[in-house]
Amino acid sequence: MLVALDHVVVAVRDLDSARAACETLLGRRASWRGAHPGLGTANVLFRVANTYLELLAPAGGGGFADRLRARLDEAGEGLLGLAFGTDDADACAVALRARGLPAAAPRDGSGRDDATGRERAWRNVMLPAEATRGPLLFAIEHSSPGDALPRAEPLGDPAAAIEALDHVVVESGDLEAARTLYGDGLGLRLALDRSFEARGLRILFFRVGGITVEVVGRLGDAAGGAAGSRDRLNGLAWRVPDVEATERRLAAAGVDVSEVRAGFKPGTRVCTVRAGTCGVPTLLIGPG
Repeated sequence: MLVALDHVVVAVRDLDSARAACETLLGRRASWRGAHPGLGTANVLFRVANTYLELLAPAGGGGFADRLRARLDEAGEGLLGLAFGTDDADACAVALRARGLPAAAPRDGSGRDDATGRERAWRNVMLPAEATRGPLLFAIEHSSPGDALPRAEPLGDPAAAIEALDHVVVESGDLEAARTLYGDGLGLRLALDRSFEARGLRILFFRVGGITVEVVGRLGDAAGGAAGSRDRLNGLAWRVPDVEATERRLAAAGVDVSEVRAGFKPGTRVCTVRAGTCGVPTLLIGPG
């Protein structure tokens, strides 16, 4: 049903400044810039090895653009949604409904790159916010060939550029409800359910297409939190070939980045990017 984490969506106010910030962060040139005239939005895309990042900004009138502006006014820039890849939108919608999620009928979408005129087409299966516990979650089937969205080219040394997405963090106030949503509803594979007493956390690791959706909640709360409380997307962790080289590149560009340190996972080195991320808490992970 869901075979990949197709892309992550970040809400931004100004597409030009967000594009520049992400080109610096990723060390890569954007893959795409286009618009959604029917929705009143515009986007910039960065494809990496295993997914792509979508920067989404309001660019006109319309119901979705108005909701996006309201979200930006309320919460600021940051992670907005997760799009899961499917090979068959119609079958996916049927399967989601059978699993208890009120999936909408597939809806066609299309876009054109402003610079090259390249076109892409897709079909989305949307889920209402009341079913997703807050975040924008949907499935997408791409009708275009894979090379319609090319890999974002490195702007310098490829070893210092971000290579792939490692995991996305979801902060949950009700871990049992989140487990039901991501496991039973979306059908993602639960790879690990573990409590970390020293950190006061319980973490659920769901795997899809080589990427982890990490759902985090506090220990000591009934069911992980207050029943009915909403979840929120709370960070991205990117894989890099050489974390020291990436840290030096970002520091030289004036980005606020921490020193490299040992990662929580054995055999890894990490650093935290503290600014220039469009409001997304960001971790970089490299081999030890």
